[in-house]
Amino acid sequence: MKPAPIDHNTVREMLRTATPDRVLRFIGQRHPADIALLFKGLEPPEVRQLFDILFSARRADKALKELPPELLPDILALIDDDKLSRMIVRADPDDAVTFIDSLPEERRERIIALLDPERRAEVRELISYPEGSVGRIMTTDFMTFLPSTTAQGAIDKIRERGELETFFYLYVVDEAGKLVGVVPLRNLVVAPPNRSLGDMMIADPIKANVMMDQEEAARLVSKYELLALPIVDESGRLEGIITVDDVIDIIDKEATEDMYKMAGLAEEDRVFTPVSRSVKMRLPWTILNLMTATLAASVVGLFEGTLHEIIALVTFMPVIAGVGGNGATQTATVIIRAIALGELEFSSAWKAVVKQVLVNICIALAAGGVIAVAAFLWKGNPYLGLVLASAMILNLGLVAGFSGAVIPLVLKALKFDPAMGAGIIVTGLTDAFGFLSFLGLATLFRGYLS
Repeated sequence: MKPAPIDHNTVREMLRTATPDRVLRFIGQRHPADIALLFKGLEPPEVRQLFDILFSARRADKALKELPPELLPDILALIDDDKLSRMIVRADPDDAVTFIDSLPEERRERIIALLDPERRAEVRELISYPEGSVGRIMTTDFMTFLPSTTAQGAIDKIRERGELETFFYLYVVDEAGKLVGVVPLRNLVVAPPNRSLGDMMIADPIKANVMMDQEEAARLVSKYELLALPIVDESGRLEGIITVDDVIDIIDKEATEDMYKMAGLAEEDRVFTPVSRSVKMRLPWTILNLMTATLAASVVGLFEGTLHEIIALVTFMPVIAGVGGNGATQTATVIIRAIALGELEFSSAWKAVVKQVLVNICIALAAGGVIAVAAFLWKGNPYLGLVLASAMILNLGLVAGFSGAVIPLVLKALKFDPAMGAGIIVTGLTDAFGFLSFLGLATLFRGYLS
């Protein structure tokens, strides 16, 4: 049964009147994600107070990890350097990097300097990997064993080590630390005590290089149904692991990023992002959208005479442009997804383009027939229906299908993210060409439309 949500007003009242122990008992053993929600509605003094309570119970790092990316920097800004550095020391290595990355540059170095030497070296190594690489998000909290270790010996070593954040596999390495195999934990439990890990391990396991793009690593975990993925350096030495919960975060982040870019938004622009930051990130794409809209408007301006003569055309202009834009966005979405999942390479791109154009032409024929009949019944002019159907086929069938498929591929070839503003670009093209085809055909057939 899902627990009832924590009442924010009650928590705020308790922060004012109750002892820290009572607040902690009220929060209870709630999941860190539920506790993180409390920070959203608190004033700065209340944020500090709640953090201190969680910090004293060694639960602050788990709760703050669950904060939305746009809110985390604002919460960390309210915490003094000493407590923040101590929290980072307690946090799992990958979470420590998340906190460090959320700090302003000048404070980041100050906090790192306060860490103990071991954690400082660990954090510096992880943040040295490029943004978006799997090395940046891996955890270095794992256990390794030599192939000669027996099943009972491994179990004894695990008991000595104590609790780990994630524990799905035993990682078998040679004397140089190179990964040679993995042993699923369930295999260890049922193995004879004297059997060596080398005899029961899965040799040459699926692994990822520290420089691999995190999205590509997530696909490996999904494809091979892994609970964790070992991360190695160029020499094959085991450097860290990512787990299935990391993969869920990656998929969520990448899906959000692609969805935002299709709409011309930055991934950091979230519901709680400060107004000034959101405006700064959205304005350039709004200007681009304004330019494409102006292009469409200029096309309409070329046919002012036709519009003055045949007022009925104004009624149907949004239909041609809107349906074409929707078709282009659908096509672009299919192509971008195929590129992101590695399903589409440039060698097979032409087949994908032809297929998408054919799909859009079929849809345009059906939509064109519907709008032609509707125009005839409404306006009583069969030629108007013919012009509408023809414009629909040209815009939705050819332009939307072609541009929706080609533009993401062109962006990819130019080393840009295929999702980067593709929606704005293809919509602008279909608006402009939709007006051009519809009003151009109407001008040619104006003698039959008057």
